[in-house]
Amino acid sequence: MKQLPIGISTLEKIRAENYTYADKTHHVAKLATSGGRYYFLSRPRRFGKSLFLDTIKQAFLGRKDLFIGLYLENNWDWDVVYPVIHFDFGISSGYESKERWLTDVHNTLDLCAEKYGVNLIQTDYGAKFGELIRKLYEHVGRQVVVLVDEYDKPILDNITNLDVAIELREMLKGLYVYIKSNDAYLKFAMLTGVSKFSKVSLFSGLNILKDISLDSRYADICGYTQNELESEFAEYLEDGNIDKQELKTWYNGYNFAGTEEQKVYNPFDILLFFDGNYEYRAYWFETATPTFLVKLILSKRYYFPNLSGLIISADNLSNFDIDDIPLSTLLFQTGYLTIQEVIHDIDGLYYRLSYPNFEVKTSLNRVLSQIGINIEEFSNNRQYLVQALRKTELNRVGQILGSHFASIPHDWYRKNDIANYEGFYASIVYSYLAALGYELIAEDVTNHGKIDLTLIMPDKVLIFEFKLIKHGTAEEAIEQIKAKGYPDKYQSQNKPIYLIGISFDPEIKSVTELLYECYTVKC
Repeated sequence: MKQLPIGISTLEKIRAENYTYADKTHHVAKLATSGGRYYFLSRPRRFGKSLFLDTIKQAFLGRKDLFIGLYLENNWDWDVVYPVIHFDFGISSGYESKERWLTDVHNTLDLCAEKYGVNLIQTDYGAKFGELIRKLYEHVGRQVVVLVDEYDKPILDNITNLDVAIELREMLKGLYVYIKSNDAYLKFAMLTGVSKFSKVSLFSGLNILKDISLDSRYADICGYTQNELESEFAEYLEDGNIDKQELKTWYNGYNFAGTEEQKVYNPFDILLFFDGNYEYRAYWFETATPTFLVKLILSKRYYFPNLSGLIISADNLSNFDIDDIPLSTLLFQTGYLTIQEVIHDIDGLYYRLSYPNFEVKTSLNRVLSQIGINIEEFSNNRQYLVQALRKTELNRVGQILGSHFASIPHDWYRKNDIANYEGFYASIVYSYLAALGYELIAEDVTNHGKIDLTLIMPDKVLIFEFKLIKHGTAEEAIEQIKAKGYPDKYQSQNKPIYLIGISFDPEIKSVTELLYECYTVKC
């Protein structure tokens, strides 16, 4: 059985030591022969960008021995070898200052110059980069390949420190602009990252880059497709007696404007799942709790249920800037949302976004529903809620939700007025329920209107309607459900249907009343 390449991002080690490898080298050939020379690829963290970039590097270095049995073995000119400059900003634990970043840049340039036996005179990092490109071309007699891994990490490391982020953005401009100015000496260039910042010269000045992030031809350039999973990990799937549909529900679903067959699994999830005794856990999500995302969502009073079903234009999805970050764009580029549907409209191209899979949906909503409360207390309340729902002890649901709201620190409300918005309470309830993993539909559309929330469990359907006390009572919420015929949509499921009305009081910032009644004789 082949080894699992956990944390390994070099092709040489993977091929030399018998690790599993999904052959992506047909994409390398396509990039090199399709007429383009300069590319940009955005993918979320831990998606295999570094390994793919190293694969390109080894191809241009002429390492045919690493490609035996792969597509590129017979689809590449191995007689021509090119010098490669490879910046890897992903290796740093963090760029807290420009000095830290400059040190890595100079080290990369100096080591590359030493490798190829050229002397550098320039001391400015940008001019030094340009000098290295020209001297490599003159010394080796071949055009140069430039690869930049995690180009945006210095910015993302300081995304909550605007001054430092902007300073580093300007520093990045001073490096990447030398790619365009040395076009005559370059064979190929590729930059990868998580985000596409619109004001970085990489995109505003360096307009020779082709962005393939949402090019359907490269939708599966990173990650494992279903076919790749079943082919490369056949022994692991068989050994663990895996339910493939359950595995797909948990970890598949990332779509970068491709076909159904091009949807991919996050490699990090799959590798740790097999290595972790086939236990279903939020492996990828747990590597970095998205604290800054949660703060952004809350500061904008965002209605959490809207995270699933967002529609955004192609232009807005592609880029943003440090001081103007659309939430939907950030959630997509960081991997918490993915493309559910491509919409070709009369005025342009749009994408409908949604959670990629069970892992992300439940994990993100668990974090959102905690809102700074004690994690142990949240975990206990969550278990109480699961038991109450399973046993249909719905009178306890109000108590549990009330306890949850009471746990939110008062300081959390001090600088905003979100407690006066019904959407705030609905958002917390939604995230609390979504974290349980059951099917949950927000603003559920019927022939007569929209249900606030529908929870579909294996043995029952719960229909929720929310009211601020200044707008109505819990009893009036239930009457609204009946008056508009909301339950009719679920009669065909042949399950008990429960109607639940919840009222909230902005003064106490909690549940004031929860009432319920059974709508069907099967209760």
